Amino acid sequence: MESSRANRGWWDRNADDYQIEHGTFLGDDRFVWGPEGLDEVEAELLGPPEDLKGKDVLEIGAGAAQCSRWLAAQGARPVALDLSHRQLQHALRIGGSFPLVCADAGALPFADGSFDLACSAYGALPFVADPRLVLREVRRVLRPGGRFVFSVTHPIRWAFPDEPGPEGLSVSASYFDRTPYVEQDDEGRAVYVEHHRTLGDRVRDIASSGFRLVDLVEPEWPAWNTSEWGGWSPLRGSLIPGTAIFVCVRD
Repeated sequence: MESSRANRGWWDRNADDYQIEHGTFLGDDRFVWGPEGLDEVEAELLGPPEDLKGKDVLEIGAGAAQCSRWLAAQGARPVALDLSHRQLQHALRIGGSFPLVCADAGALPFADGSFDLACSAYGALPFVADPRLVLREVRRVLRPGGRFVFSVTHPIRWAFPDEPGPEGLSVSASYFDRTPYVEQDDEGRAVYVEHHRTLGDRVRDIASSGFRLVDLVEPEWPAWNTSEWGGWSPLRGSLIPGTAIFVCVRD
């Protein structure tokens, strides 16, 4: 609950700056999996675009709903969910005919078996204390055979400083230290929380939540992408992975 409260407040306060800084890269109706710029048009991790028509899709941690807007353009029926009311106001500003839902990913306000697909591009999973709660909720709202694809910061990055330059290439912490990253206010209350899971933790979380992992994608940094995004950069991206994308199926 502390993580949820802290991150709802942080994203409400910082949504405007986030959209100003990253909105051009994300576009209004692109489906980008992470700072490397891997596009769903090319990746087809949810399946071929032509197969998305008529599918009910839940986007978790939607932000300004760029991914949902792309899904709608393919003929899917997306629902964009986010913890932050301010992020969803940006989704309203850009526009779209699909539903926007402000809710916690650990308590999805949908009936069992409501969706064919679910996706999350850097949404929810890095910010919850127990990601199994989210995974089990996603499994619950998916129909049998449904696919859930989510991207997070690659776990190996937790061993390195979050810097885009050469200083971000030397190990400075234990990869196995699961202590969350926490920012606090002057009174010691958490105002931003991000949780670390190792690669093995993620796989076990997926399996214990009733999913079958069918692919793990580690996007390479493309030559066309010369931009920096926080600790992501062409320098680091050419040497160590920055994003992990998990492709899961509900049998």
